[in-house]
Amino acid sequence: MLENDLSLCSRLRFVTHRRRRGGTWGERRSTRRGAGIEFADYRDYTPGDDPRRVDWNLYARLDRPYVRLFEEEEDLAVTVVLDGSGSMGWEAEMETSAARWSMAQRLSAALGAIALLNGDVLRGVLLRGDTIAAAWPRARGRAAVPRWTNWIAELTPGGSSSLGAALKALAQRPFRPGLLLLLTDGYDPAGLRAGITALAGRGHEVALLHLLTPEEIEPELHGDLRLVDVETEDKREITVDGARLAAYRRHFEAWQADLRKLAGQHRGRYALLRTDLTLHRLLLKELRRADILR
Repeated sequence: MLENDLSLCSRLRFVTHRRRRGGTWGERRSTRRGAGIEFADYRDYTPGDDPRRVDWNLYARLDRPYVRLFEEEEDLAVTVVLDGSGSMGWEAEMETSAARWSMAQRLSAALGAIALLNGDVLRGVLLRGDTIAAAWPRARGRAAVPRWTNWIAELTPGGSSSLGAALKALAQRPFRPGLLLLLTDGYDPAGLRAGITALAGRGHEVALLHLLTPEEIEPELHGDLRLVDVETEDKREITVDGARLAAYRRHFEAWQADLRKLAGQHRGRYALLRTDLTLHRLLLKELRRADILR
């Protein structure tokens, strides 16, 4: 990663909403009440409470014992999941500065660096077909950043996609529940519902990062065309006119709305990310607006 990218990553942190248990104390504020650092609230004293947690000044004023509650500081388990299907790299041979796979790699590297620089536990996963094609073992700390970025740089897309099935397989792995960042183009004929539902059922908080090129969001095609599926090589002859483009936009908006709703139903989040935007724009604006980073 470039030095300015690392400097930016060190200033960002992930936003999480689920209550969690387990892990070690780190630099993240938990919603649990315990014996951490940040004061949270008071409650009535009950027999067996540690006398050191009694607020004796408050007792002197109110003649009633209250126990101080604190917010614990604990680490977060972050899993970066990269869709490695062939459609993620379909534009690699085209002359474009908005290549999806290149941006997916840069964004994955940055998200992992944010976790490592903040003392969180990081895992990495590459999905291909209906299985886990590669995995990066758990690590923590700034020293792991070069290894993480090198691992991401060596990954390549290819093959057909059965992303929903691959996510279900991932849900069966004994990973500690936490924030799961899924970088994908979202193309799976069977849909992602079963996979994301399975992950949420295991306690993961899924952030669906939907990476699409400008051509997919706002196509400028027209005339008689032959479309070729980059994964299956299926061919289809179509004529693109104004009516067909309007129908495409309706289907696109419904697809995006379904994915957003799916993530929200499981207390996750969704972000549509254009691959022609800069990494800094994605991190500082788009992912902040989606309540994934702060």
